Order: sequence, then C-alpha cells, then structure tokens
Amino acid sequence: MKTVLNSCLLVLSLSLSAGSLWAASHLDLPYAVLAIWFFALINNMPFALMHEAVHGIAADAPRLNALIGTIAGWAFPTSFTMQRAAHIGHHQRNRTDQELYDYYLSDQSPARRNFWLYAGNLVGLYWWCVLDSNLLYALSPGIYRSRFFIERIATPLGFGPYIEDLASLPPRRVWLEVVLAFGYQAALFYCLDLSVVAYFLCNMAFALHWSVLQYADHAWSPRDVKNGAWNLRVLPPFRWLALNYHYHLAHHQQPQLPWYELPAHVDKNALQPSFWRVYFSLWKGVRPAPPMGAPADLAFLFPNSAAARREH
Repeated sequence: MKTVLNSCLLVLSLSLSAGSLWAASHLDLPYAVLAIWFFALINNMPFALMHEAVHGIAADAPRLNALIGTIAGWAFPTSFTMQRAAHIGHHQRNRTDQELYDYYLSDQSPARRNFWLYAGNLVGLYWWCVLDSNLLYALSPGIYRSRFFIERIATPLGFGPYIEDLASLPPRRVWLEVVLAFGYQAALFYCLDLSVVAYFLCNMAFALHWSVLQYADHAWSPRDVKNGAWNLRVLPPFRWLALNYHYHLAHHQQPQLPWYELPAHVDKNALQPSFWRVYFSLWKGVRPAPPMGAPADLAFLFPNSAAARREH
C-alpha cells in the first residue's frame, strides 16, 4: 500500500507541478498568477516524498524507496543522496549551536545573523543556495569537495558541517543524481516551451514558501535535538499538500512514522502555534541564544498570556 500510494502521489505531484509551469507560461495573467501560487504549494509534495525516502519509509523495498527519493529530488532539483545526508545531519544537529537561525551566539554578529534569517529563510535565499551549490557540484565536483570551498565559503555561510558531510559522499553517484535532476528541469523547459520569466517566478514562489517552512516549524522551540520543533497549525488542505510536513514535532519524535500516521501522534492538548504566528515573529529578528536545554521562547512568540491560551 505504502509503495503504491507514494508512487501515485509522486506522479500526480510531478504532473501538477509541470502543469503549473505550463499554465504560468501560456495562460492569461490572472490564471498565470494562480498557477504560480499553486506551484509554490504543490512542489512541496515531491520534496515531502523525498523526505519520506530519506527516512526509508517511502516504499517497502529499499530500491523502490531510493527510486522514489531520486525522482522526487528532480522537482527540487537536487540529489537524493545529498538530501539524505543533509537531513540526517539536521536530525543530529537540530537546535544545537551548529543549526540555530532564530538566535545568535555570543561570538556572532546579530546583524549578520539577521541577514541570513531575513534573506535565507524569509526571502527564499536558502533554496537558491542549495540550487547554486548543486549546480557547482554538477559543473565541478572537485571544487565543491575542496577544503577551500568547505572552509572559506560554506563555513562562513553557516553550512560548514553539512558540506563536510556532503563532500564525503560517493562523488560519481551524487554527480549523476544532480545532472539527472537538472536534466529533468531542462526537459520540462524545452518540452513545455516554458517562459523564462514564468519559470523564474514559479521557482521564486516555491523558494519563498519552502525556505520559510524549513524553519517556521523550529523557530523559538525548545533547544532540544528531539523536541525542538512544532506541530504547526495550518488549514488542512495546505497540510495535506505538504503530506503533514507541518506536524514536524511528531516527525522529530518518531521519524520512522510515515506521513499518513503523523496526525495520530500529535498531542491535541499541546501547544500548536499557527504557521503565520511563527512566520511573522521571525520578522522581529534574531535574539540572544539561550543555553542548550532551554524551553521554548513562548514569551516572545506569544507576547501576552491571552494569546497563548487561545493557541492551546
């Protein structure tokens, strides 16, 4: 059942993403704008399926699981092998000093941290950084895996530990997956006769959505590797399109659960901040980092107790 369900969702989401790109390129402006908005939503489904494959739960057989993850990565576009290493690293580093975007440490510049919070998570640069690094890998794996790139470029940008992990992966496999992903995008562009402007706007909309979602489900949560996340409250259709990705605390607590089992493991009596509450709070900027083990920063996220009670 799991293999069939996720395979069907992969085909459906890739088809709808491609259809949105075509509509944005060829339809009148009102429909094109609607297509851009829908692309920003539906393109999260292949990413969510790749996320399932990263944890080995997209299919019953390991080879089918890897196949789903690899093809799902084409929509991003990225390498499944790279994404798996990066995401497992995320589970290991979550809310530690190596992965903390809502706070700044004592030896860090608040202005620089704010730049990466605003530009990276809120203005979509996070997705563009991943895209550009994948392109660099396709063009020159040697430079990507060099000490210069890791220490002089990736580390100042805050990606040092992740690039260290990615640089140790089998280069031929990663290179092939990256090339296939970009090849899929090129095929879409050619076969659907896409407009450069429409293609850019669709991906920019997706970048905005995806980049903020990657941290809205963690911001101001406890500084705890396992429990440092939120089960965000969003309208059900948007949560379904993302395959319950907003139930991120449940996922971090039990990463072996497939997406369709997560709702049953969400504590309905626990705090579930809305996506938009966390999103707008991020625009207030970074704060001094509390020590590891500190509880959620509810005083900042909920400025008054009445609001906090409403969110329960």
